[in-house]
Amino acid sequence: MPVRSVLIVDDSKTELMFLTDLLQKNQMTVRTAEGADEAFKRLSEGKPDLILMDVVMPGQNGYQLTRSINRSPEYKDIPIILCTSKSLETDRVWGMRQGARDYITKP
Repeated sequence: MPVRSVLIVDDSKTELMFLTDLLQKNQMTVRTAEGADEAFKRLSEGKPDLILMDVVMPGQNGYQLTRSINRSPEYKDIPIILCTSKSLETDRVWGMRQGARDYITKP
């Protein structure tokens, strides 16, 4: 299934702007959220084809939010890619165990 809509979850406004610009240039519809509460609000407005999520966020982190989304019958089928500066193999494995489909390390 081609990805046409993406929800980006990141507490960094800079990252949100960069990723939004990049994805919109590739004809994708982008919605953003700066944390878990806002992410669930955006999900309730419409299911994206993909969620691109940071791990290190205040409050509920990306691992916890991934687990919460995957436990939700309504949203569990949305693929999640974690995109983070945490580069240890144990971080990647933990993210995948929470239900992420992939794990990308930021430079």
